[in-house]
This record gives sequence, C-alpha cells and structure tokens, in this order.
Amino acid sequence: MPTHPTHPTHPTHPTHPTDPRDLALSVADSSASPGSAPTEGARSRGRVGAFLRLVAIEHSVFALPFAYLSALAAMWVNGGRVRWVDLLLITVAMVGARTFAMAANRILDRRIDARNPRTANRELVTGAVSLRTAWTGAGVALVVFLAAAALLNPLCLALAPLAVVPLVVYPYGKRFTNWPHAILAAAQMVGPVGAWLAVTGTFAGSGPAWLLGAAVGLWIGGFDLIYACQDADVDREIGVHSVPARYGLRFALHASTVAHVVTFALFGWFGVLIGFGWLWWIGLALTAVAFGYQHLVVTPTDLSRVNRAFFTANGFVGIALFAFALLDLVVRLGLRA
Repeated sequence: MPTHPTHPTHPTHPTHPTDPRDLALSVADSSASPGSAPTEGARSRGRVGAFLRLVAIEHSVFALPFAYLSALAAMWVNGGRVRWVDLLLITVAMVGARTFAMAANRILDRRIDARNPRTANRELVTGAVSLRTAWTGAGVALVVFLAAAALLNPLCLALAPLAVVPLVVYPYGKRFTNWPHAILAAAQMVGPVGAWLAVTGTFAGSGPAWLLGAAVGLWIGGFDLIYACQDADVDREIGVHSVPARYGLRFALHASTVAHVVTFALFGWFGVLIGFGWLWWIGLALTAVAFGYQHLVVTPTDLSRVNRAFFTANGFVGIALFAFALLDLVVRLGLRA
C-alpha cells in the first residue's frame, strides 16, 4: 500500500566516490573518534542509514494521509470511534509496503539508473548500498507488511500477496509498455482500499474506498506522467518505455491534466458518499489550487520546476485534504476518540 516511489533532486553530474564502501559507512564513520576504525555496530548503523536514504524513508509521510482518511471514514461509518490499534497497524503496513516497493524499484532499475545522468548517483549505482543490503532491507520490509496485515484481519492477510504484485510489476512496466504510469496508479490505489478493509474486514460497503483509491491512483499516475518528462530523451536513447518518450512531452502533460481533473471529481464524489460538509469542500478547493499550480509551473519547454511541483504541490494535497477531512469528521460528524 504504497505511494509513488520518490526520487532525489537530480544533480547536474553524477558523483562517484573513490571507494564506494566509504560512502556506505559515512554515517558510522562520522560518529567514530578521530583515527579509530569503525566498529561493527557503527558499520551496521551506516548500512541501515544508507538503505533508508535509498528508499527515501522520510517520504513515507506522503503515503499516509489518504490511508488515514480512508480508515477514519470507515471508522465513522462503522461505529463512530477511532480505533488506535488499527491505525497503528495500518501505519506499519503502509510504511512496510512502501519501503519494499522502493527497494524493489531501486534493485530492479539499478542498471537503467546507471545509464541516466539524473539517477546515476543513486545508492545502488554508486555502491553506497550493496545489492545484498538492498535485498535484505526489502525482505524485512515485506515481512513487516505481511505481519501487520495478519494482525489486522484475515481478509487483509489473504489480500496482502495480491497487493504486492503491482509493486513488483511496476519496475518491469517500463520495459514492455508505454504506460507504466497506469501500473503505478494501480499500485497506489491499494492504500486507501486496504485501509478501509483493515477497519471493516469485509468488502461490503467499501464503495467509497474504491472511489478514493481510484482518485489517489490517478493523482499519482498523473504526476508520474509529469515526472517522466524529465527523462524522455534519455529513455528513448536507452530503450525505456514511457508516455513522454513515446508520444512527446505535450501529450504527456495533457494526459496528466485529464487524469487530475478526473481525480478532483472522484474526491468530490467520495466526499458526497461519506457525507462530508463545508470543511471538506474548503480542503478540496485548496487541492484544486495545488493541482493548478503544478500544471502551471511545468511546461513542455520548462521542466526545471518538476521537483518543486512534486514536493510542494503533492505534499500539500495529501496533508491539506486529510486535515480538512479530519476536521469535518470530528467537528461536524462527531467522530470520537
């Protein structure tokens, strides 16, 4: 139940450390006394720190708001009380699934990343993270996700392997289809739907969750169309498939606009089904402004602000919409702790 795999701001030129192991141990070395060799514990902390940078663990915050929104809406519909243990397990499951997805993406794409100047400084390319460490981290994250699903309810455990499928297929998508963004959208849809099922344990009455999941999938898939524009020339050169590489930047940006218009409509429909009031609609209006901003600052002739559109607009969308929905659930609809 992840969100879109995030990317570091691209450098002008890739950097390659003289000794890749030095970079992998940089965190550990910084805590050691001058002139002393790093201990095994320091090396382990260094490997963990490098792995967390590989998967951009801090960006997990972008994946959580819509899972929380779906879960809290389900709690309001089914009793009106917050179930804190369920929220904790949903958090663990989301972070575990996203971490697995990011690690798998970096592992499977490492040779492609090495051929792209924008991604050539990623940890698996430079040697900051070994392939063994990346596989170990991915395995641990997958076990954490499955364990959290098992603790939630039998339906979540039964569906968990299916949720993993698009996470693994997505990195391969760019090798066989011009629309890998659609696979990413399907992967992102899992989060809100899974969070609702985590609360209810049944598909009965889960229609709002599927609407929210479709909205989130289109939102992230639409932005991925924008993000992929940065690599269109390189993708054509090395044989990677994407909408911008196949159909051009202008088509990709228009397709993204359509996806986000539909996203906005689905957010509205979700609010109607749940019974949200004026606070939700204020949040949705602010979301529309954020959508408009990212489409204004990125054009076929100027892609310099793509990262700003991601970190500013997309971060704002999730947090703002969740905040206003939470206010509506508590103030208007009476959700109780």
